[in-house]
Amino acid sequence: MTAWTGRRLLASAAMAVPAAGLSARAAAASARPGDADVADALRALPGLRLIEERQDAEPGYRHFVLGLRQPVDHTNPAAGTFEQRLTLLHTAADRPTVLFGTGYHAVLTARRTEPAVLLGANQLQVEHRYFGTSRPADPGYAHLTIRQAADDHHRVVRLFRRLYPGAWISTGGSKGGMASVYHRRFHPHDVNGTLVYSAPNNVDDRDDSAYLRFLESVGTPGAREALKAAQRAILLRRTGLAARYEAWAAGRGDTFRLVGGADKALEIAVLRVPFMFWQRGTPADVAAIPGPGATDGELYTWLDATTGLALYADTTARNYIPYWYQIGTQLGYGSLPTAHLADLLRHPGAAEPRSFVPRDVPLRFDRAAMPDIDRWVRRRGSRLLFVYGTRDPSVAEHFRPGGPDSRVLWVQGGNHGADLADLSPADRTAAEDTLVRWAGQEYFTHTLGT
Repeated sequence: MTAWTGRRLLASAAMAVPAAGLSARAAAASARPGDADVADALRALPGLRLIEERQDAEPGYRHFVLGLRQPVDHTNPAAGTFEQRLTLLHTAADRPTVLFGTGYHAVLTARRTEPAVLLGANQLQVEHRYFGTSRPADPGYAHLTIRQAADDHHRVVRLFRRLYPGAWISTGGSKGGMASVYHRRFHPHDVNGTLVYSAPNNVDDRDDSAYLRFLESVGTPGAREALKAAQRAILLRRTGLAARYEAWAAGRGDTFRLVGGADKALEIAVLRVPFMFWQRGTPADVAAIPGPGATDGELYTWLDATTGLALYADTTARNYIPYWYQIGTQLGYGSLPTAHLADLLRHPGAAEPRSFVPRDVPLRFDRAAMPDIDRWVRRRGSRLLFVYGTRDPSVAEHFRPGGPDSRVLWVQGGNHGADLADLSPADRTAAEDTLVRWAGQEYFTHTLGT
């Protein structure tokens, strides 16, 4: 669960990407001498544990689940270590390598991202610190910062360059894309280029007017009014719907202790309706918005499909405390329209990060973090390619690269799942050509010692 989207893989390996000759060369490379020993080479890397080799990789690839010993605090070795989960899709040591940042927990399915498919590349997935199994033993989140995560990625690149000395491309979507940008900010020469999907850029968390303006203009007036009417209908029937929600949770042994009860969780879900609807929906979904004659069951089912009611119950919500902690301390959060619901709301600030982080965990916002990232992207960031959908409210505030060999490409009518494959033919060709060119560049060896 995120303010921007749920977890997403960027592309299926089955996606047809027109890169003439690359796929054939990658398949041939996989049979080159020495690759049969990649498992032994992985075991020889310091601090790396080969957890398992999975048998779900497509032909020409091997799929490994790995654990890397990382410092809890990269500035203080005495703070101890934790094991960070990685996955590797290996094809050949002399192929390019794609560094895939999830922003959340690792996905153990052997699927390649678009740049890995395009380049016939190895793919190294990095689980974000404090997510999944990559959790330091300390009870708080003091070392969950964008700089510490960037340093995690830096150590990963330095270590695996011993096996993969060729070109590296980093990529990620939504929060994973944000993490890829932050990695480049602090270690700009670790990779040859970065492809970022649907990454928000909340520069000033005190001014969220861009999100409100977006949600008051996206789609058609009729669709926006239908969403507002559905929100009101749910809150007008909240007693019965909250009881249904609580009964559902009880039936699976779940509770709402973190957010403060089923009624508050329902209100949060209702508040997030317009954001989540436009983030993941399509024009065809407009027709499915419940109308004035909708039953309680129809409203409940639609709300669940739109905002994911399981996300606010403890079993799932507790897995995303680290996300909300980051939102409340550095990343920032967009505002949601409430004026049309003011007379029906019972829980002030219900959808704010504080609702999802235990009260004994302090939330102190760092107002310098995102402006620093934004300045770097605008003034100095190079070889950055951003892909956005025009209907995605997540990117009401988006990155605006101003450095060399960087640009933004838009998928017209696209949502938070916008990919290269969704671009216009001209933009898609330009993006693919850029990635191929980056993958052919010489790495700046003078930076390896940094």
